[in-house]
Amino acid sequence: MAGSSVEHFDAVVIGSGFGGSVMAYRLAEAGKSVCVLERGQEHPPGSFPRAPNLVKQNFWDPSAGLYGMYNVWFFRHLGALVSSGLGGGSLIYANVLLRKDPRWFVHEDLANGGYEHWPIGRAELDPHYQAVEAVLTPQQFPTGAPYDQVEKIRAFRIAAERVAAHTPGCTVDRAPIAVTLYNDPRWPRPGEVIQEAVPNRYNVTRRTCTLCGECVIGCNAGAKNTLDLTYLSRAEKARRPAVIRTRSEVRTFRPRPGGGYEVSYVVHDVERRRGVPLDTDELEPEVITCDRLILAAGTFGSTYLLLRNAAALANLSHKHVGTRFSGNGDMLSFALDSSRRVDERVEPWRVDPTQGPTITYALRRDDALDHGANGANGANGTNGATGAGRGFYIEDAGFPSQLAWLIEGLQAPGLLERGWRFARRYVRTVLGLDLDTDLSAELSDLIGPTNLTSRSLPLLGMGRDVPDGTFTLDPRKGRLQLDWTRRRSKAYFDGLTETAEAIAEELGGKFMLNPVAQLFERAVTVHPLGGCPMGRSRDEGVADSYGRVFGHPGFVIADGSVLPGPVGPNPALTIAAVADRAADRLIEWHPGAEWPL
Repeated sequence: MAGSSVEHFDAVVIGSGFGGSVMAYRLAEAGKSVCVLERGQEHPPGSFPRAPNLVKQNFWDPSAGLYGMYNVWFFRHLGALVSSGLGGGSLIYANVLLRKDPRWFVHEDLANGGYEHWPIGRAELDPHYQAVEAVLTPQQFPTGAPYDQVEKIRAFRIAAERVAAHTPGCTVDRAPIAVTLYNDPRWPRPGEVIQEAVPNRYNVTRRTCTLCGECVIGCNAGAKNTLDLTYLSRAEKARRPAVIRTRSEVRTFRPRPGGGYEVSYVVHDVERRRGVPLDTDELEPEVITCDRLILAAGTFGSTYLLLRNAAALANLSHKHVGTRFSGNGDMLSFALDSSRRVDERVEPWRVDPTQGPTITYALRRDDALDHGANGANGANGTNGATGAGRGFYIEDAGFPSQLAWLIEGLQAPGLLERGWRFARRYVRTVLGLDLDTDLSAELSDLIGPTNLTSRSLPLLGMGRDVPDGTFTLDPRKGRLQLDWTRRRSKAYFDGLTETAEAIAEELGGKFMLNPVAQLFERAVTVHPLGGCPMGRSRDEGVADSYGRVFGHPGFVIADGSVLPGPVGPNPALTIAAVADRAADRLIEWHPGAEWPL
């Protein structure tokens, strides 16, 4: 039990992603004592690994001695990639900050077959969208030189605009991205020193986007406005500076008899335990207490912790914990072997997806809701279980050059043939059978045609799938399980696939769905949502529209798990805006005051 010597804070924030970082800053700026507990490590610009031996260690699984950034989940019908580290998903996301469409805040009748009801609307979130944008400062990709030389952006824009021109309800625009592309929009220049409004917590020099294509493996230039460089840096310089503890993984929390919460966590000794298998249940926990508990460990982390600690939360709306999971309609596909017509002939179109920010443009297709459907009936075919008429976004995607080398190198049949040609030529030269001693062309041939990566463009789709997934814990080992399939969202995915195919056709390429998803027969998401959904009352959700957990004063959920359905576009901005709105109400609250039951 916690004694009088146990540290006490006004607020403990579990996790440092888009919800936790916003909460930490807002509460600290309001004068509250705040402790942020983040399981992962710091990842300042310049520290993101590139060498194979370091990338090998850059995964998260402490039981295997891994304390890196990538956390890969593999459920029965779904694979997912999330991040572990100070700044959460902002370390590896593709930077897009789009607001949720006004009519996509669905109001389905949950008692009669519906799957999502948002107890919050766009008008309530708009001031909070604006507040978050003021800190993360999104910019749009410039159009002049040298930016107009990034071919993958030009190729996607041309193809998407052609599709939109003959597809009703489709529009194309540049996406706002949380990347510092310039200090002055009149004079954008790659690689110049960023003029920061608030110095970053690492005191490193940051530089504007160098167009290196490495957004999703960590930006070593510091051009990404990640949460550690923005919100968390501000939290540590706030009116009452926040305490940030990395390598601190929360295990349990429970209400205290006199009010507030007791939180236990283990501290990972990364230097001593890296590469060494460990039964992490044997680690001795630390204990702190708080008046306000903010759960923001991400959809998987928060849902797992809530399920694991549900027995200690007597007033929890247990029937809704783990419900309404959504992958935000994520679907990755590719346009392979792109070509274009030039002067009455067809030639290869080298789109080179390794250049520029990962995402810069978005095609949006209308939802049935945009044309008057109100979503009241979950089975009406325009907004219900069939998924028909559900809107989506398709964005240009890229990948780092390191991945391009790996992909080309894995083409074994072609590599063997080229290797044989090179070896034969080399042997003839050594034996004096060939007097041509210049091997430059042969070495070039050994690398291969490189068409698979230079002429292929990834297409990232997302939108309004049906949030019908359910999380549980394995009763034997207590591990997180997910019951989810694409069945109810089939019409949505069919529509998304059809439009992605049309973009691939306009690129003169061959359409292909994500081969990893096809091989393992699993959908793949990078935007998991739900599990601790908000609702109008405890009969609909775990928490209210401010993330306040019903029946547990001072306990707030502030991440993607609290969203009752898909956002549609990239969810980061909406998660942060929902947290910013929740912070307003939590700042005003004091122990003993009214709380939703």
